[in-house]
Amino acid sequence: MTITDDTAGSSFAATPVPVPIGGNDAVLAEQRGHVLLVTLNRPEARNAVNRDVYVGVGEALEYAETRADIWVVIVTGAGDKAFCAGADLKAAAAGELGPFEDERLSRWGFAGYVSHHISKPTIAAVNGFALGGGTEITLASDLAVAAETASFGLPEVRRGIFAGAGGAFRLPRQIPTKIGMEAILTGKPLTARRAHELGLVNRVVPFSDLLPEAFALADEIIENAPLAVQVSKRIARGITAGSVASEDADWARTSEEGQALLSSRDAQEGMRAFAEKRAPRWEGR
Repeated sequence: MTITDDTAGSSFAATPVPVPIGGNDAVLAEQRGHVLLVTLNRPEARNAVNRDVYVGVGEALEYAETRADIWVVIVTGAGDKAFCAGADLKAAAAGELGPFEDERLSRWGFAGYVSHHISKPTIAAVNGFALGGGTEITLASDLAVAAETASFGLPEVRRGIFAGAGGAFRLPRQIPTKIGMEAILTGKPLTARRAHELGLVNRVVPFSDLLPEAFALADEIIENAPLAVQVSKRIARGITAGSVASEDADWARTSEEGQALLSSRDAQEGMRAFAEKRAPRWEGR
C-alpha cells in the first residue's frame, strides 16, 4: 500500500488512503497525512458495537501504533445522529460480545478501544449522541471534539445494569466528582455544551465543522516532534508496555461486580422492559 504524505496545509485536506482492517465494513479507516481516521460505520444501528466493530477498531489502533507515519488517531461515527449507542443488544444476546476466543478482543476492551492503550494521541470526534458505550469511548480518548447536537451520559442504571466499560470509574475522575456521580446514579445525559463546561470535551462546534475541527486539533499536535508527543502521552497516562497498572484494580472490581449484577433479577427485568418498551418493575434483587 502506498501512503500519500501531505504535510502541507491541513491533514483534513490530504488525500485519503484507505487502510484495510477488520475484514468487513463495520469500521472504516483511512490515512490523511499523518492522521488515521477511524469511523464506526453502522449508522443503521446507531453505530452500536458488535464483534466486527471490536475487530475493526482494535486492528486500526494496532495499525496506527506500528506505523511511524501515523502520529494521531481520530475516532468518529458514521451519519449525523449517533456517535455510538453502546453495545448492540442483539449481538450481545448472540454471544458476540464475549467471552472471546480471540484474546486480543478481551485485552483491547469494549469496542476494541477502552483498554487499548496506544502511544499515539487519540481524538474522539463525537458526531451525535454518545450514550453508554459512546461516552466510555470518549472517556478513553485523550481529547474530544463534539458537535453541538452531541450528548453524553451513562444511562445503564435505568436498564438494571451498569457502565462496565470504564465509565463507572472514569467519569467521576474526569469531571467534578459529585457531578459525575449524579450522572452515573441518575442516568441523565449531559449536553455537548455542559460536557465542554465540565472539561469532558475540548471543543464544541457545528456539526458541519466537526471533522475539520478534529483534524485542526490533530494538526496542532502534529506540529510537534512525534516521539516526544508519544513519550509525553505514556507518562501522562501511566502507560507501560501497553497497559495502565493504576487501573488494574478498577477493572478487576468492574468484572467482579458486573458478574454479580448481571445475574440479578433486576438486570433481567431491565432488559425485558427495554425489549417490551415498558417501564421496569424493580425488586432490588
